[in-house]
Amino acid sequence: MNLIRNYFRDDAGVTAVEYTLIAALIAVAIIAGIALFSPAVTNMFTKIAARLNAVT
Repeated sequence: MNLIRNYFRDDAGVTAVEYTLIAALIAVAIIAGIALFSPAVTNMFTKIAARLNAVT
């Protein structure tokens, strides 16, 4: 009985799980940001390339 009670009171791995969840949330935010701004960045570089081709 004490073994089971001690198992549920042990919180040694809790911080590792919390840091993993934070890292996963940051990764999701980065991926969402890339997906959101990717078309705008592609459009910007396409316009720059077109202007450079028009100059030369």
